[in-house]
Amino acid sequence: MNQLKRLYDNNVAWAEKIKKNKPNFFSDLSKQQSPEYLWIGCSDSRVVSEQLVGLQPGELFVHRNIANVVVPTDLNCLSVIQFAVEVLKVKHIIVCGHYGCGGVKASMQSIEHGLIDNWLCHIKSVHQKNEDELLAIDDETKRLDRLCELNVIEQVNNISHTTIVQRAWRNHKELSIHGCIYTLETGILKDLNVRFSEINDTNDIYQLRKDKKEIYKPNLTIMETDYEGR
Repeated sequence: MNQLKRLYDNNVAWAEKIKKNKPNFFSDLSKQQSPEYLWIGCSDSRVVSEQLVGLQPGELFVHRNIANVVVPTDLNCLSVIQFAVEVLKVKHIIVCGHYGCGGVKASMQSIEHGLIDNWLCHIKSVHQKNEDELLAIDDETKRLDRLCELNVIEQVNNISHTTIVQRAWRNHKELSIHGCIYTLETGILKDLNVRFSEINDTNDIYQLRKDKKEIYKPNLTIMETDYEGR
């Protein structure tokens, strides 16, 4: 007995429904994909990206992992970003977290969970960076929800620091990075009002320059380093 029969039957019904309304939908879709959006979200099965923003197949390029984390050593995520930006020419990268995230909650616990603890260290760093604010929140659920928000904001920053995005900005590509969060109980997205659209939106220390002379932190002593001949 095929243990996945229900899934295959659902697939046939879904495809037939779409073809009934749009006979050429799949043939047209197979010829190209040109989404305007890259969605980086959590792997949680309750957060279904295309459905919650009302988009169709081909309109949203998606990468998901535990707690929607973006770190400079994750070649999987970076490869997705590069493909989205340089090949698909997306105009928007959206980091979407969700309240009550199990990964974020696990990062707040001093309990060994196994291999995932290495991944959760990235969120622990967000907690440490915002420790005063978080510890001032007495209610545990509200503290978790705030860390879920801060985690999204941190990942938006991390994406803006990548060489992929900064190269796109240097080449005057239209590209913005956004952060939002999803409420499971209501199905509603909340805009966290964090947005980067150009290299000057980032902190000076993260701004990578193509030219050979690098200027660091204007509020410190200006250092110009000529790499020619070194």
